[in-house]
Amino acid sequence: MPTVSVDKTDLWARLGREYTTEEFDKLCFDYGLELDEDTTAEVEEAIKKGLPAERPQLKIEIPANRQAFFKLSIFHSNYDQYRYDLLCIEGISRALRTFLQLSDAPNYKLVYPPFGEADLVTVTIDAETAKIRPLFACAILRNVTFTPSSYASFIDLQDKLHQNICRRRQLVAIGTHDLDTLTPPFRYEAKPPKDIKFAPLGKDKAYTAEELMTLYESEKHLAKYLHIIRDSPVYPIIYDSKDQVLSMPPIINSDHSKITLNTKNVFIDVTATDQTKLDIVVNIVATMFSEYCAEPFTIEPVKVVLPNGQTRICPDLSGRDTTAHASYVNSCTGLSLSSKEVSTLLTRMALTTSVSPSNPDEILVHIPPTRPDILHECDIMEDAAIAYGFNNLPDKFPATSTVAQPLAISKLSDVIRTEWAMAGWIEVLPLILCSHEENFEWLNHDDDGNTAVKIANPKSLEFQVVRTTLVPGLLKTIRENRSHALPIKIFETSEVVFKDTTRERQARNERHAAAVLCNKSAGFEIVHGMLDRAMKMLEIPRISSGDFKAETGYYIKETSDPMYFPGRAATIFYRPAPTKKGKLSSVEKDIESALHISHDVDIGSLGILHPTVLEKFEIGFPCSALEFTLEPFKKQMQKVWTNED
Repeated sequence: MPTVSVDKTDLWARLGREYTTEEFDKLCFDYGLELDEDTTAEVEEAIKKGLPAERPQLKIEIPANRQAFFKLSIFHSNYDQYRYDLLCIEGISRALRTFLQLSDAPNYKLVYPPFGEADLVTVTIDAETAKIRPLFACAILRNVTFTPSSYASFIDLQDKLHQNICRRRQLVAIGTHDLDTLTPPFRYEAKPPKDIKFAPLGKDKAYTAEELMTLYESEKHLAKYLHIIRDSPVYPIIYDSKDQVLSMPPIINSDHSKITLNTKNVFIDVTATDQTKLDIVVNIVATMFSEYCAEPFTIEPVKVVLPNGQTRICPDLSGRDTTAHASYVNSCTGLSLSSKEVSTLLTRMALTTSVSPSNPDEILVHIPPTRPDILHECDIMEDAAIAYGFNNLPDKFPATSTVAQPLAISKLSDVIRTEWAMAGWIEVLPLILCSHEENFEWLNHDDDGNTAVKIANPKSLEFQVVRTTLVPGLLKTIRENRSHALPIKIFETSEVVFKDTTRERQARNERHAAAVLCNKSAGFEIVHGMLDRAMKMLEIPRISSGDFKAETGYYIKETSDPMYFPGRAATIFYRPAPTKKGKLSSVEKDIESALHISHDVDIGSLGILHPTVLEKFEIGFPCSALEFTLEPFKKQMQKVWTNED
């Protein structure tokens, strides 16, 4: 969750009084925030020692879905429901003043130039931008007065937005410019990198875009963004009417139009690949810092000409209208509030409300542009509960008595974990992500492209795919503990993930159990004994592979898996118990037995690991491994995890 550091003295001035740490901690909790740290004591200690120290800071955490435990429904969206208006001191102070009823919520408004829409600054979008970063929005703040603290807050808000909703500039990038150094109208284009040349921020020399890509590879704060456009045939670029470059999003702004403390008119540009996030970001940046305009909370719009010739005025500060119901709020909170009372509570959360004239239970709610976190009526209900006070909500026992029970697969895993631990094996918890080589090549397996879920733009070669087997993690654990005395006996029961196009999320989780023995001798019989012990605890009998009359059971059969030493590997097969019993099913079973028809399921494998596998993982002693899935046992072995016994 984001943490916002605000100047303590500045915040007290904005709130009109000083608070003790305990008082402000309670205020934050009441509003759904969390006071993480008050640095006053550290600052005072540094001053006593004669050390340089900054002014006391309050570090406030902004949770996603503030007080999300209160939500009764889960909604999947493509962005976290953070209060992005709380990522700066300007937004926090406004929200708390409204919550404390010290002032009304600001009314943000667009102010056109003297000659109206015809006099608006214009930005024309070139069709080529569709190849790289097609969406664009902007706004203008007129007659701004910056102080060192407000300037720092302005930069910090952009950085926090970049790291959160903008997904490290992948989806959205923000640029801010001194409008007085530029000559409108502007053009947003996409050009080959060799055709782009300008002096970037902090440099007095002009570089081509190709040269900038090489230059910034060694600069840590910018190198992490280069991959976003590096491989594109065209790069996005913004020009003014004199071909002066403003920005090459999402990498760097021009030094020519940089913001300073003396800047009076600010031009905000936002480029994106996601329309929803684009609108949120331009609205947040413009509204948060419009308080420093000569006429506070006013923003000058800009006309954007789209490639198809249509025009769009942005930013759009109209917000949106929705409804809530007092009965719904009361049913969720246990209160008995009237619509008027709920409406009054919501005004403390910066929402404009009124009771519907046609339905006394209905509340008409206007959501301002600063509150994109409100998606549904449950979010409005949450705001009403916050304004009322969570600690003031009535406590009562639920209407029904329920007894909790672990998930079937979790209880089944606990059975395996307990038995293997009591056998003297040590449980380990490796990471779920691993490199592509560890998951495939190092195990002598080929990647068919349809098995593993791959991470887009991995930060490290160690985290390229979601594991499809537990063996690499166990072998890496042995590698890092080679100094320990032999034998090393470790196991894990955890999730692996496979691609599955039949699922909504295109992937599925499977619970596996795996064990690896490292010793001076291979010890195939030991891991085989581990398998037998696990199956005995699950009350699954061992049967012969040729016994077609047995209703259920497990057996092993030699396999040629290249991960194992030839002739020292076996596949584990499981025969599920019949789901129905009767004369007809008995006849069907007899026919299948006579015809040697099998419904046995391949659930895993065991064997002595191939020397090339051990060499890749830098293990100098022979190892035997066992791995099988627990999924087929969930429905067949209900008595293992219930209280029926």
